[in-house]
Parts: sequence; structure tokens; C-alpha cells
Amino acid sequence: MAREFQRGHKARISDLTAGTDLYVGVQITGPGLTFDISCFGLDADERLTDDRYFVFFNQPKSPEESIQLLGAQAGDSESFRVTLDRIPANIQKLSFTATIDGAGQMSQIAPGYVRIVAGGEEVARYSFNGTEFSTERAVMLGDFYLKDVWRFAAVGQGFDGGLDALLKNFGGEVAEEEPADAPPQQQSGAPSFAPPAQATPPAFGAPATPAPAQQGYAPPQGATPPPAPAPAPPSVHAAPTIIAPLATPPGTMQPPAAPSPHAPPIGQVPGQTAPPPPGYGQPTAPPGYGQQPQAPTPPPGYGQPAPPPGYGQQPPGQFPGQQGAPSPYGAPQGVPQGGGAPGVAAALSAFREAPTGQRWTLQNKKLIRVDLGAGDQPVLARQGSMVLYQGKVEFSYKGAGFAGRIVGNATGQEMQLMRCTGRGQVFLAEEATHLHPIELQGDAICVSAENVLAFDESLQHEVRRIEGHGIPGGALFVMQFQGTGTVVVKTHGTPVVLPVTPTTFADCNAVVAWSAAAQAIVSSQVRMRYNAYPGHSGESVNLQFRGAPGNFIVVQPFEV
Repeated sequence: MAREFQRGHKARISDLTAGTDLYVGVQITGPGLTFDISCFGLDADERLTDDRYFVFFNQPKSPEESIQLLGAQAGDSESFRVTLDRIPANIQKLSFTATIDGAGQMSQIAPGYVRIVAGGEEVARYSFNGTEFSTERAVMLGDFYLKDVWRFAAVGQGFDGGLDALLKNFGGEVAEEEPADAPPQQQSGAPSFAPPAQATPPAFGAPATPAPAQQGYAPPQGATPPPAPAPAPPSVHAAPTIIAPLATPPGTMQPPAAPSPHAPPIGQVPGQTAPPPPGYGQPTAPPGYGQQPQAPTPPPGYGQPAPPPGYGQQPPGQFPGQQGAPSPYGAPQGVPQGGGAPGVAAALSAFREAPTGQRWTLQNKKLIRVDLGAGDQPVLARQGSMVLYQGKVEFSYKGAGFAGRIVGNATGQEMQLMRCTGRGQVFLAEEATHLHPIELQGDAICVSAENVLAFDESLQHEVRRIEGHGIPGGALFVMQFQGTGTVVVKTHGTPVVLPVTPTTFADCNAVVAWSAAAQAIVSSQVRMRYNAYPGHSGESVNLQFRGAPGNFIVVQPFEV
């Protein structure tokens, strides 16, 4: 059964299927709309550094054929074959996109989907519709990205502009189009891996309508095999990226070349022996570097009035007050370097907004951005943690109810939350603490309420009891989050993640989180003080963790 994804959800490919030869189908339609569906092969910086990995209608495959465009089939508007174990190491992300060719906007599209098929079975599907967008003309549908292992993310991020703007966003360049003699066609001799029109598709093929068994490759029932390909001339995306040579701005001069050691002094005819300048007295000294003349008359070659007081002696070769004299860097003297807008932009470029496309995106270690959209679950965040937002976002108080307040006050796990809804982006931070988004895919994690900044409202959260003897109230408490979504944990400083062993102990005020499958009990080696209960310091309380291999704890270099 296919696993249903919502926008922002992620999963390891290995959790969906054991195969690496995958079929990716895209269904997107709209009244009177024509779509270009493409795949961008990006590097670790999410840039298209190699145009050969931009797979689209005019370039249907990558060099080693790890990414191939298959065309419309099996009910999909477009389809791809992706062989993950053949993708080169410099390609870290595959972004599947759809853009409108011509007039129109994404709010007009009908319900569509992106699906992954492996072993003849659909293993994942992300559905979307036009209500999630407005005036955008492009959408980033889903990503395959490498993070230790290959993973899939349902993106659903709208993008203003068409295919050219999307290409520029990924760092590519748009060349001038040349007229094409004939539209590019799919290969006629398609290999036998494409989905045949039979009941059981091959390892990565898309499900097709049952039909009589056929030998070799056959398109889905009712489709016409594509004719032989015609050579297509270079077009907007087929040409390689060209980097223009650096040009000297008009009106400036290149830095002067270093003089040859055998070149004669300026103004001296080659082969002629020049007499030493008068007043220098040392015929062997280089011109201009000799002894200072005793007379008030400036030495020959300056030709200008004495410099104003305070300037002192100028270095050799420079002419104080002379108009039009080139500076060492090719710009007139006196013109401030780097004081204009380009210098400011360059200085701040390191702090630009990080590339997005995911629901949760770290901008830096202490600031995180969450993308909201129609159909998404709202986000619950700690009150006062919003530092910036863009778009139509509404903030409302999230109450825990009377019973929730009683439980929160009694256990020390009360969270003052706000609900963020609407369409836009919200930036969250709190007291410059380090932020760590943790993705849950049906599993659970225990986190102290003090260390929670924000989380998807779709996650279930409840107060969990930590048993212990000799503690007033009988126990310590922690919050447990479970389900599918993201919880953002904040720490003071860089945390450390340790595996759980039979001899793992941690201060309860330094431990941040642990896997829900681990058992936490109060250490019997510590004598309890009277104030060691929720709401007080509890400095003397240590926790011992037990669990099977694979469990972990997270500890920060700070005590609350």
C-alpha cells in the first residue's frame, strides 16, 4: 500500500523500498494549461553546476542514464526513471518541478500527485491541488536528496516565474533559443525496463492497465510507441553554462605591469647612458631613490608645486596632486573603494536567506524558517519566538484547556504556545539558542518542555511519567512527541548524542531528549533532596537510561 505524504514530510527511500531503480510519475493538469515537467540534478549547494543533469523535454537523460525522461504513460502526465546507485557523487539532490508553458497560474491546476513506484508497486504518493497556490507559474513538487542515505521529501513549493526563472534560481543560465526544425522525440528503441502493458510491471515500472502479455518493451495500453528521435539543435537549456571573462569597467586602467630589470628608466632612449640627476650625488642609486636635495627646489621629474603640509614624502613613482594619474588598482586616486551598493551586497551575501524548498529550513544555527500553506497542518510555537514573517500569516493563542493547565503546572511541563496558520513563511528563534529540527516518521521522542521551540500540530504530545522512589510526588515528568512531523528542539550550545548503555547516567537538568524506547529511571546512587521535584532545581537528581542497542540520549553543555 502506498504511503501518503503531506507537504514537508520526508522519509528514507530505504524505508519505502529496498530497490534503487525507481519510477517517478507526475500527474498535473489544468484547463487550457500546458506544463513542462523537469528534473534538476543539483550539487551539495543546491546549484545546477552541470547542465547535463538538467533532464527535460530537450535533454531526456543524464550522461550515464541514471536519470531518464520516459514521457506520459500509465495515467501520468510525465514519468522518469531514476537509478539511485548510478548517480554520480557530485549530484546530491534531484528536484522534480513543473512549470506552465504560456499563460496561466498554479491556482488553476486540478488535483495532481507525485508518486514513486518500485518493484511494480506504488510505495509513496504526494497529492496536491490548486488551492495550495495562487499566482505562481512553477512548483517544486518533490526531491530526492542525499543525507547519509537517499531520502524523499514532498515539497509542494510554489515559485514565481516560469522555467527560465526556475533555472536561474538553481544557478543555471538561459541561452538564446534557436529555431528548431522538429520537436524532440522519445527513443523508439526504449529498453525493456519501461512499464509494459501487463498486470505485473517490472522492478521500477509504473502500474498499468492489465493487458495481454507482450515481449520486451511496450507502452501502456492505448499509447502509441514513440518514433525514432530526430537530432535537435542546441536550445535554451542544452548548451553548457558559459562563464563570461572578467572585463575592466569603462574608464579604469589595468594595474601597471612590473618593469623589466633591464628596461631603461622612463624618458631615456634605449642604449643611451643617462647622466645622474643633479643633486643626488650618487650615480649608482636608482632614479628617484637618491639623497634628498639640499636646495628647496623639488627634484626633476615632479614638476608640480610642493605638496601641502602633512602629506610628507610621497613614495617613488607617485605624483601628488597630478590629475589623471592612475592608482595602483586602476581607479583614480581619492575615489573610495568598495563604498557603493555592490560592496554592501557582497559584505552581506554570507547572511542571505538559505535556499528553501522544505517545510522546515535552518537559516543558521540559531534561526529556523517554516513554510506555511493551504492544506498544511498549522505550526505550534513557543509564544514570542517569532522574529519575522512573510505572507498572510495569522497568530493565535493556543490554550491547553483547564485540565491541561492543571497537568502542566503539576508536572512542570506546561508550554505557552501560539498557533501559526495561513500562507507564508515564519522565522523562529529564542534567546540565540541552538536549534535542531527532528523529523518523526511514526516514531516517538521524549523532550523536556523547556527545550521545545516549535512543532507540527499533527504530532501527538503528552506528559510522560518517569518513575522514581523517594521523590515528592512520586515521579519526574517529560513531554513525549509521536507521529509524523517535525519538532524543533533548542539547546544551550552544541549538544552531544550518546548511545544508551547499562551504565549511562545524566543530570536531569542537562539532558535534553532521548528515544522513547529507552527506559529512564532515577539513579539509586543519588540521595534525593527535598527540593528535587518539578519546579525546583533538582540538582542532585540523576537519571539512568536503559534500552536495547540503537537508543540514544541528547545532552547539552548547560544546566537549566
